Amino acid sequence: MTKFHFSRHRFTKRFLYAVLLVTAIVGATSWMLKAQDVGNASSANHDRSLIEAFKRVEVASVSDAMEQLFGKKMYMTHHLQPIFGSKFAGFALTVRLKKDEGNNDPTALNGMLAAIDSGAANSVYVMSVEDGADIAGMGGLMGTAMAARGFSGAVIDGGVRDVGYLRKIGFPVFAIGIVPSTSVNHYRFAGAQIPVVCDGVTVNAGDIVVADADGVAVVPRAKAQEVLTLAQQMDFKEHSMYPYIEKMKSIEEAVKKFGRL
Repeated sequence: MTKFHFSRHRFTKRFLYAVLLVTAIVGATSWMLKAQDVGNASSANHDRSLIEAFKRVEVASVSDAMEQLFGKKMYMTHHLQPIFGSKFAGFALTVRLKKDEGNNDPTALNGMLAAIDSGAANSVYVMSVEDGADIAGMGGLMGTAMAARGFSGAVIDGGVRDVGYLRKIGFPVFAIGIVPSTSVNHYRFAGAQIPVVCDGVTVNAGDIVVADADGVAVVPRAKAQEVLTLAQQMDFKEHSMYPYIEKMKSIEEAVKKFGRL
C-alpha cells in the first residue's frame, strides 16, 4: 500500500513537471514568434523609410557622397538613358542573361520571368544582357508585371522595346537604347539575385539603386545610411546656394560660404 502511494505520488510530480515544462516552452515560443513578427515589421518599416528618403535626394549628390566617402565610382555612364523619365529608388533585383544563339529552348528564359514574379514592392529590376545593345532585355509585358507588383523601375544594360506602352503605364526604365528585337531564342537565363555588372558598375542583390534625370547610381546596402546622410547634407547646401548666388551674383562667394560645388 505504501509503495503504491509512493509511486503514484512520484508519477504526479513528474506529470506536473512535464506540464510546467510544456507550458514554459509554449510560452517562450509564442514570445519569440511575437518578437520576430515585431522585428520583421520594424525592418520592413525601416526599409520603406530608407527608400522614401533616397527618392528625395538627387542622384548627383548620392554619386558625390559615394566618391567622397569611399573613393568609388558607382554611377552608370551616359549610355544608360531614361526611356520614361521619372525619379525612383529601390532595392536591386538582379538578373543576368547570357547569349545562346538559336537555342530553341522554350524554357530558356523561364528563370527571368520567375525572378520578376518573386519581386517585392520597391524593387528595381537590374538586368545585365551580354552584348545586348541591340537586344531588348525587356518590353511591355515584363514592365506591366513589374508595375503591378509595385517595382520602382528598371535598369537594363541592353535594349528595351514596347516603349509606347511603358510610357503609357508610366513605368520608368533606363536602358542603352530602343530596339524592336527579342531575346527569345538568342539568350538564356543565367541567374537571379547574383552580382551583375551593369554599364561597368557591380550591382548586388539588395543594393539601393537611385535614378533621376541625371542618371543612375548604386549604393551598397551596408553603406546606405552613411551615404544617405551625406547626400542629404549636400542637397541642403546646394539648394541653399541657388538663392545666394542670385543675390550675390557670384558663384565664387557661394562656394566659399557653403563649400559645395
